Amino acid sequence: MIFRLKRLSISGSPTRRAVRPNGFTLIELMVSLAILASLAAALLPMTELIARRSQEQALKEGLREIRSAIDAYKQASDDGEIAKVLGASGYPPDLEVLVSGVPDKKNLNGGKRVFLRRLPRDPICNCADTAAAETWQLRSYDSAFDAPQEGDDVFDVMSKNTKEGLNGIPYNQW
Repeated sequence: MIFRLKRLSISGSPTRRAVRPNGFTLIELMVSLAILASLAAALLPMTELIARRSQEQALKEGLREIRSAIDAYKQASDDGEIAKVLGASGYPPDLEVLVSGVPDKKNLNGGKRVFLRRLPRDPICNCADTAAAETWQLRSYDSAFDAPQEGDDVFDVMSKNTKEGLNGIPYNQW
C-alpha cells in the first residue's frame, strides 16, 4: 500500500506551486546588456593604450636595430673591412646598403658583408604602400643636430611622425 502525502500550507489547504517559465525577463536582459556595455566602454581605452604601447615598442626596436647596423657599418669602414671612398665619412650612403651588403675585403672569395637581414618599417608611419627605407627620416653626418637633413650618407634615422609619444617626447626626437 502506497501513501501519498500532500503538502499542506499553514491554513491546511494544499499549496499551489507557482509555474514560472524558464528564461529571462526583458528587464533582466536590459540590465545585463547595460553592464556589458559599460564594461566594454571601460576596456576600449585600455586596448587603444596597449596598441599604442606595442607600436612604440616596435619603433624603439626598429630604431635600435637600424642604428646598430649603421654603427657596425661605420666600424667595419674604419677597420678597413669594407671599401671606403676617399674623403667620405665612412657611414652608409643609404639604408638599402645595409641589407644588400658591400664587398668584404677580408673574404677572399668575394663575399659580401650584410649588416641587416631586412630593413624594419617605421610602425608609427601609416603608409603601407611605401618602401621601408622611405618611412624613416634620415640625417647625414654633415647636418646639424637641431636641424637634421639628408645628405651623402646616413648618420642617424628617426621617425617622420611628429606626434607626441606616451613618454611626452615627439616620435621624431627618439
